Amino acid sequence: MQVEIWSDVVCPWCYIGKRRFETALGRFAHADEVEVTWRSFELDAAAPRRPLGTLDEMLARKYGVTAAQAATMNARVTTEAAGEGPAYRLDLAQPGNTFDAHRLLHLAADRGVQGALKERLMAAYFTEGLGVGDSAALVPIAVEAGLDEQEVRGVLAGDAYAEAVRDDERRGAGFGIRGVPFVVVDERYGVSGAQPPDAFLKVLEQAWTASRPLTMVGGSAKAGACEGDACAVPAQ
Repeated sequence: MQVEIWSDVVCPWCYIGKRRFETALGRFAHADEVEVTWRSFELDAAAPRRPLGTLDEMLARKYGVTAAQAATMNARVTTEAAGEGPAYRLDLAQPGNTFDAHRLLHLAADRGVQGALKERLMAAYFTEGLGVGDSAALVPIAVEAGLDEQEVRGVLAGDAYAEAVRDDERRGAGFGIRGVPFVVVDERYGVSGAQPPDAFLKVLEQAWTASRPLTMVGGSAKAGACEGDACAVPAQ
């Protein structure tokens, strides 16, 4: 079963949603037959590589609120995250352009370590205050996740995987995805937002059942059966 998750590495609800989805997957009886792929989504494709002010200040500008109101928004999401495990330090966060981070996630997918890099990038941004828009910070993060340093540097120095990121974004737009996290199962079922684990588990189970209809086997053509309020008696 194919699960694709559109998200950004600087989206606070995406990290929360990641944890909740993982909880659901851990409770899913067929988890070993689920392939999870992380798809690219940029919250702000025009963002500079390095932050212009604090996260509170950025949110205040983006939503037209005061710095105090932005701080309250960040405090709320920090509390939500703590319930799922990650200890957010949004006071240290360095918001920046995530295009290169998404390109590295595509490299990681090709090398079989995409899940590890996704987790490492989000932990770096949300709990360690590392700038995931900065190439100098991305290199050690990617290496810690299992990628080769020279290959990482080569990708960052050129435009490798740029079109793959754009393809993800175009495909997401085709599905009608306007916000993240957004989970797509077998290209048939969509779940928007950082839903509770039960919601993710329900869609996994529904998709599993739908993809495996019953196949009729054996049995006698003369066997008795009831349908509705009528029961047929087989001829002797």
